This record gives sequence, C-alpha cells and structure tokens, in this order.
Amino acid sequence: MEIYVESKKNSREKIAAKYHNSEILDVTSNSEYRGLRELSPFFPHGNIPIPGMKEMTATCVEAVWQGLKVFDGQGVDYKTFENDTMENIKRTVRKYGKPRGHRYGNSLLNYEDARWEIYLPTYLYMLENVKSVRNTIEQMKLKFKDKIIIFLDYNTNCDICDYSKPLSHAYLLKLYIEGNYPKNRQEYKNKFYLNLIKSIECHEKYNKLRHAECIEALHKLIGDGNIVVTKNSLKKLSGKRSGWKSIIEDIYSNKSNKRQTNDASLTQNELPIEWS
Repeated sequence: MEIYVESKKNSREKIAAKYHNSEILDVTSNSEYRGLRELSPFFPHGNIPIPGMKEMTATCVEAVWQGLKVFDGQGVDYKTFENDTMENIKRTVRKYGKPRGHRYGNSLLNYEDARWEIYLPTYLYMLENVKSVRNTIEQMKLKFKDKIIIFLDYNTNCDICDYSKPLSHAYLLKLYIEGNYPKNRQEYKNKFYLNLIKSIECHEKYNKLRHAECIEALHKLIGDGNIVVTKNSLKKLSGKRSGWKSIIEDIYSNKSNKRQTNDASLTQNELPIEWS
C-alpha cells in the first residue's frame, strides 16, 4: 500500500489524474463515510485522556488540543473538553487574543513542545485505543494492500517539525499505518533530517528546485548544537563527497559568528549540529 496526502480543496479529477488507479479517501470530519470520519481528530469518540490532567477526559483529540490553549485573556476552557458536536471547537487568536501556550500540568508549553507532548500522543491514543478506529484501519489495510491510497485533508503540512502551520492528521494516519508514527522527538528529527541529506544528494543533479529547497531547509534546521556530528560521519552520509560537509560547515560558521559556543571539548573534527 502506497499512501499520499492531498488537499481536500483540490478536485478529485486532478488528484485521480495525478495518481492513476488510486483510491481517494476523505478522512476529514466531513467525509461521507462514518468509518472515515472517525479517523478525524474532531470526531467525538469520548474518553480521550487529557495530557497533564489526571483522570480527566475529553470528547475528541481536537477538544484536548483546543481546550488546553491559554491566551492572554483566557486560560484552559473546560467546556471545550465536553464539545461533542464537531463544530465550534477551535479557539482562535481573532476571538481570544494572543496565545501564550498550552497548559500541561503546572507548565505552559510552547507550540513545538505542545505538538510533541499533547497532540501527537493524544491522536496516537485514539488510533490505538478506539475499537472502531482500529477496525477501520485493519479493513483499510486488507482492502487496499496493493493499491495507491490518497488521504484527503484540509491541512497538508506533512513536516512534523514545521511549527508554522497546523499538522495534517492524515499524514499522521499514514505514518501510523506504515509503522512510522513519531513517538520520540529526537529520534524522529535525526531520522528525518538524515534522510533529507540523502534526498538532497539524489535530487541535486536532476532537480535544482528541490535542491534549493533542501538547502534552505538545512539552513533552518542546524541550530543549538545538541547533537555532535563528526566530519567523518558527514562524509559517510554524503557518500564521501566533501561538498555537503563544506555546506554544513559554512552554515555552522555563519551561526557561530552570531553565537559563540562554550563547549571547549569540541575538537576540529567535530561540528555541533542540532537537527531541530
């Protein structure tokens, strides 16, 4: 089974033309099929545990995510946890003002931490513990095991580490079916960005646009130095080609001009790099 995510806003005709002999499945809350609607984070399955709040549950994943938001003018909204209508769940900046974060126990999490500590594990709980959802996924695997599947979603952000826009739940569903659901933040980042480097190498000769996109991504990804990557390991990653080592060194050099590292243990053969 091959799975792809496309925007529900695109016409089915265009999607079908792009993916020949594919099955197009709308997994949003507005799907015409109940079994597919139940895969949406808006569907009110009930008894969804709220991270950071012992013994408290919400109607759905989205109710957890929205209810835990804290704004300048309003804190946690306990009524949102009870919303089972699939409507009026979102709590927006336009209505409530500047967001401060998500409540998690006694802590207030930023957007990145909230995605990893609240949204991802809550959606995973739904996939693993709601019987009807498990049944739908198993039926899907059997029925479409030799097919190309297109999941339709309103959000099409398939980069879990892109915090500038909402994440596609259809993409999380795809990862779950493929056995790649992200559970550990650092492991996911390492795997994702090492694959990104390989992707750059595969595409640079044939697709300059993709190459440029990956270079831009690397500039954004290399940060605070939590992971040390040796020059030798970089050579292995790049097939012993020095080009990528030089690019990464240049990026780090530019960053170090703005921020000095205090780690005296680093040698000339080591570069502090965070795939963040």
